[in-house]
Parts: sequence; structure tokens; C-alpha cells
Amino acid sequence: MQQEGFKSLTVWKKSMELVVQVYIVVALLPQEEKYALSDQMRRSAVSIASNIAEGSKRGKKEFSHFLRVAHGSLAELETQLILTERLFPDISTESCLNLGEEVGKMLYALGLKLGD
Repeated sequence: MQQEGFKSLTVWKKSMELVVQVYIVVALLPQEEKYALSDQMRRSAVSIASNIAEGSKRGKKEFSHFLRVAHGSLAELETQLILTERLFPDISTESCLNLGEEVGKMLYALGLKLGD
């Protein structure tokens, strides 16, 4: 990896975009969701980018593990976004879901590249 490390990874950059998109969606949720669904969504989204960053500072095998953890967090987030649309049909999560799908493909491809 280059000297910039994880900051040069496209998958990390896209996952950071996803965090921002999730925060935008969460801001639209009703106040009663502040400490429930919205908190869990923020944590899941942040976990994706954080695991990519942390894993990139480890060996190849450990990096693969952290990418799998990030992929798990992405699945959690996708579930929460789908639930949000079901509970609050006026809130669109389509942009987050699309970006999440892109991040998922990138995580999978990077895992393959690392030999996972």
C-alpha cells in the first residue's frame, strides 16, 4: 500500500461517503429513534470504514479478517436501512443502499485480492 495507507483505498473513501449519507438519513428520523435505530445505524456505518482502516495497518491475513467484519457491519446497516424504509416510508434510503452495494462489491474484491 502507498504511504497514504487506508486513505488511498477507494473502498475506504466510498465507505466514508456512506457514513455521511447515513448521517443524513438518520437526521430525518423521528426524535424517538435518536437512541435506538439511528444510533445503531451510525455505529454500523462507522464500523465499516473503521474496520477497513484498522485492518489495513495489520498483516494480510488480519486485513482479510477485518474486511469480513466490515462486510458484516455492512449487512447490519443494510438491514437497518430496509427497516427504516418499512417503518418510515417517507424516508428514502435508496442512495445509502446503492452505495452500500458498491462498497460490498469492493470489500469482496479486495478480499479476493488479498487471497481470502
